[in-house]
Amino acid sequence: MSQAGRALAHAFDTGALAHRRAFLLRAEPVALRDVDAEQSLRPEFLRLQRARWNVVARLGDDGGGYEQGLVLLTKHKEENFANIARAWKLLAPGGVLACAGANDDGAASLEKNVAKAFGGVTQLSKFHSRVFWFTKTDREPPDYWRRLTSLQAVGDGTWLSQPGLFSWDRIDDGSALLVQHLPPDLTGTVADFGCGWGFLTRHLLAQAHGIVHIDCIDAEHRALEAAEANITDPRATFHWLDLTTEPAPASYDAIVCNPPFHSGRAATPSLGQQMIEAATRALKPGGQLFMVANRGLPYEPTLKANFTSFETLADNNKFRITRAVR
Repeated sequence: MSQAGRALAHAFDTGALAHRRAFLLRAEPVALRDVDAEQSLRPEFLRLQRARWNVVARLGDDGGGYEQGLVLLTKHKEENFANIARAWKLLAPGGVLACAGANDDGAASLEKNVAKAFGGVTQLSKFHSRVFWFTKTDREPPDYWRRLTSLQAVGDGTWLSQPGLFSWDRIDDGSALLVQHLPPDLTGTVADFGCGWGFLTRHLLAQAHGIVHIDCIDAEHRALEAAEANITDPRATFHWLDLTTEPAPASYDAIVCNPPFHSGRAATPSLGQQMIEAATRALKPGGQLFMVANRGLPYEPTLKANFTSFETLADNNKFRITRAVR
């Protein structure tokens, strides 16, 4: 359980908050029951399922008349604004909305924003986190917060994304470099591992006309919501999977990947390493992996252990583009 989750549980254990019919956004298995949970990140969703929680990837936004709303805050300010606005809509009049976040993730600053928008909050601090709550009145969230609850136009205006996703409001430099080195003669069945909001996939479908089918795969359901809005080509299908623990839906002639950065313990394989290993399992013999990563990340041993050969296609002192052959 996160520190913020522990702080939220503490608020209930001490009686500062009384439990009512509630929902929990960005849910984790805190010590509560009879909660409708929303968790869009696949590994956490599966963990809640195993713990027998009532969990969905996304709660309906048409209003649920809940007496209580609970929001675990993230480090993304705009995502928190959007989640609070969504929670406000799900609450019944007079319902209580409680938010919990880590101090290091800016919870204190968000508390000030909320107090300004809604007219004051009650607060407690515990476990290097804070919990603050307030009652739903006739005041509405700021217009900007409400706009963030839907897909937003980004980039050149032809793309849609939403807060909290990787590089949600711009095309990241690594992906922009990778598309410059993807061959236009790719054919057959292809996958985009960690597709995000679909930038690499849409480029491939526009340039590589020999592609028969492409699977867009991501562990973040919210990313797939954006990707489906951005990609209308019928050759694409979308899959909500945790590729580190769940098998890919097919075997592929080529895979493209901008793996997520992960700074876990040195003894623990990073998400990037696990994505490379997942690509090895999913590629056909002779299949190709095209990957971009920060050049300082130690992926070479994993590539050497899992592929017949690999080469550097580009290196701009920040990112490295690698082609590896199964």
